[in-house]
Amino acid sequence: MTRRLEYFPNLVGMFFTRAAERREAPFLWRKRGGEWTAMSWRETAARVAALATALKTMGLAPGDRVMLVSENRPEWCIADLAIMAAGCVTVPAYTTNTSRDHEHILENSGARAVIVSTAKLAATLIPAVLRAGQCRLVIGIDAMRIGQVGSFRFEMFDALATADGDIAGCARAAADIGRDALACLIYTSGTGGAPRGVMQHHGAILHNVAATALIIEEDFGWGEEVFLSFLPLSHAYEHSAGQHLPIGLGGQIYYAEGLEKLAANIEEVRPTIMVVVPRLFEVLRIRIAKAIAKQGAVPAWLLGKANAMPERPALWQRPMDLLLTATIRKKVRARFGGRLKALVSGGAPLNPEVGRFFASLGVTMLQGYGQTEAAPVISCNRPKAGITLDGVGPPLDGVELRIAEDGEIQVRGELVMHGYWRNPEETARVLSADGWLSTGDIGHLDSAGRLVITDRKKDIIVNDKGDNVAPQRIEGMLTLQPEILQAMVVGDKRPHLVGLVVPDPEWRAEWAAARGLADDAALNDNPDVCRAVQAAVDRVNVDLSNVEKVRRVLIVGDAFTIENEQLTPSMKIRRHVIRSVYGARLDALYKAAAY
Repeated sequence: MTRRLEYFPNLVGMFFTRAAERREAPFLWRKRGGEWTAMSWRETAARVAALATALKTMGLAPGDRVMLVSENRPEWCIADLAIMAAGCVTVPAYTTNTSRDHEHILENSGARAVIVSTAKLAATLIPAVLRAGQCRLVIGIDAMRIGQVGSFRFEMFDALATADGDIAGCARAAADIGRDALACLIYTSGTGGAPRGVMQHHGAILHNVAATALIIEEDFGWGEEVFLSFLPLSHAYEHSAGQHLPIGLGGQIYYAEGLEKLAANIEEVRPTIMVVVPRLFEVLRIRIAKAIAKQGAVPAWLLGKANAMPERPALWQRPMDLLLTATIRKKVRARFGGRLKALVSGGAPLNPEVGRFFASLGVTMLQGYGQTEAAPVISCNRPKAGITLDGVGPPLDGVELRIAEDGEIQVRGELVMHGYWRNPEETARVLSADGWLSTGDIGHLDSAGRLVITDRKKDIIVNDKGDNVAPQRIEGMLTLQPEILQAMVVGDKRPHLVGLVVPDPEWRAEWAAARGLADDAALNDNPDVCRAVQAAVDRVNVDLSNVEKVRRVLIVGDAFTIENEQLTPSMKIRRHVIRSVYGARLDALYKAAAY
């Protein structure tokens, strides 16, 4: 029998219900001194209750916004739940934000308080607090010297979140918060401009939690779930699927030490479910393939056989399939901890070739689709519905979905936001009076009712002949080449496509070493490097239609990063920023001789 998640009045009620059931069971894990240590459900609940009471005592009222600037750690979860338990609204902010970004969010949200984790993050935040002016309280998680506070009060997190909070009293006080009440303002990562505050209500996130929990139960079985949290909790995807879903499931959350230690953390933690983004898969695919190649000819041969094996092997292929399962697949599964049910990919399109690579190695991958405006998950691949690597599965339970005449995906249901904060014009543009959200994505439903995404509506390139070209698909194919780390293609109102390419540094280093050359940025101008990169582009062009072919490329040495604002914190490219840097040089490609 399916164990459907209970109906909760709000996110705080869901947490306190699970805490009462789980009591001394481990909940939040962090690594200290080389050892993983856990905070129990009861201790977490006591700290949530204490901090919520403190926030109200210091003058915060229901509906007040509280900004949260922190890396993933137990205090993030405690602060988020405490803010909501006090009747307030969490405003998560990326740790990579500039002072200008913080100032925009502070001013736009009208946040009256800020919780910040470290002195390093405070150094960027405090100037914004002083300029914005309306924030009256700053709470520091780690020890930090703020100096002259002036217009705001400064408190330490541990002094407020003592472990003797009145759990029962806090739970009773929060019981009146309705599902329609605003839970958080999550600012979009701004791929096309200034971030906007998406108003997510309690019911929207609760809908996501219940619907995704149903998938886990029906397709895998709901057990003692273990999550490894490493995507930014300030992103809607990790906030809902990496924090509130584990709470709903009564699971455990381990906080990764960082991307550089992620592989080791996976083997140590042995997660059952991981919420990931496609870029991680692309990196892991390259590393796994290289590691296997170094093991010798036989492992490399087995990898090739695995990648060529169909999803449903014929009778004569089954002995080889069994051999692959006992050898290379077993090793790969061990690298993921050995008890992984599924890797759930979202946040950006997953290249089908990458998906096939992991599926062939016995790793179950579920590609989902959504956006912040829908809390954020709209659909997800499901084994029982048949996984298609070029699609994102059927809509979640309780989601209405339709395709507009121009191909745009529209959705309706409790998961849809209440609108953009203090932005009625943009709200009216994407949200109809009868509740339909226009996603800005183009797609269709296949014969089995599974959603297939074609591209972003606003990112579609329309060439000078009126042909529509989806750039994300082409960019994904380019970055699968070993020579190419990142790519962006352009060609709106132009006769053909041109591209911007960042060479892969590992490939370049190996290329240089094989020729006895020093590896440095000057190699990007080396004619032989340029020819090698162009050859990689040509390989991709073979599989593209005439209007999709990339005729010329500009090779640049500086990668797209969060720090230079050419990537969002969720690893999407900011096309408008990249164009502002390289636009003139890209335009010059059209003035050069035809390809």
